Amino acid sequence: MTRILSIAFIFVGALGFSQTDATPEKYTVDANQFYGSVILHNPDISHLITDHPGGLILGVNRKTYGHEKWEAEYNYPDVGYSFIYQDMNNGTLGENYGLYAHYNFYLLQRNLQFRIGQGIAYNTDPYEKAENFRNNAYGSDFLSSTYLMLNYHKENIIRGLGFKAGLSLIHYSNANFRAPNTSTNTMAFNAGLVYDLDGGEIIEYIPAGEREKVTEPIRYNFAFRTGINESDVVNSGQYPFYILSAYADKRLGRKSALQLGGEVFFSKFLKELIRFQAIAFPELDVAADDDYKRVGVFVGHELFINRMSVISQLGYYVYYPFDFEGRVYNRIGLKRYFGDNLFAAITLKSHGAKAEAVEFGIGIRL
Repeated sequence: MTRILSIAFIFVGALGFSQTDATPEKYTVDANQFYGSVILHNPDISHLITDHPGGLILGVNRKTYGHEKWEAEYNYPDVGYSFIYQDMNNGTLGENYGLYAHYNFYLLQRNLQFRIGQGIAYNTDPYEKAENFRNNAYGSDFLSSTYLMLNYHKENIIRGLGFKAGLSLIHYSNANFRAPNTSTNTMAFNAGLVYDLDGGEIIEYIPAGEREKVTEPIRYNFAFRTGINESDVVNSGQYPFYILSAYADKRLGRKSALQLGGEVFFSKFLKELIRFQAIAFPELDVAADDDYKRVGVFVGHELFINRMSVISQLGYYVYYPFDFEGRVYNRIGLKRYFGDNLFAAITLKSHGAKAEAVEFGIGIRL
């Protein structure tokens, strides 16, 4: 699992910095202390919410000034890396150490900063059936982690030193790579300092110029996704899954495209879950030879940034022989284009807030 998540982090990091060299370059660093509460998103973790977690968020950011067209269109965001230390202040949950790639987006004359970061975290006290059976939130040492920050952000108040304060949301989950996986979400107040490594030197932004008009015919996409996951039955085993997807998309402009398509799911963990329920729970009327395959149709949206895009999809199973978490599913994730046609993707498939799997995919857009 360490190897898989490390590859995922390297991939996400490449997304954040996938741009040509731009001069001049300008960097800032920031440090924030936070203190908050674990949100009770599932009553199964109520026994784990005993105190207020706290920690530290460190970041390094590279400024953009419009040397590439997408930078001006998104109001000159920062790209960067960050580190989070979080003490859950609960002996069962332990501590988390996370590494992330992130974007900083700016609003309200650059006084409001929104950060989104994606990476991996290491937990010191995951579930262990003999030593730590109460930790049903984290089923593995390494976790997928996402965090959001919304801050009042003021740089270069005195000699390159500035201030920021606001709210943070930090999510930890292994996306059912291994059970249990109830996950946690921390809502926190944060405050800290930001320092310009150039001491506050001012660099002018390159104006956006005339907005590029993008028109394309309908494009056709074919994708293959795979990974490993486990059902919610602890120690039921990890199994591979395979997903074949085909969909059409239509660009609405420079930034957006709408999608419509279908896909077939071959999830081997469901095959084992069907067998388990047929034997252990005869009152459920599940037969051991029930089909584990599913077929879905979906609509979606793709947000293009540079060579990276963000996808979000909402689907419905039209072939659904075994009931697992309901017919409606959703997917969100990142795509990275290599040239005009080939892409790779990391996505999270879930049913509402209930994660099913992290998917690693490759595809072609024709």
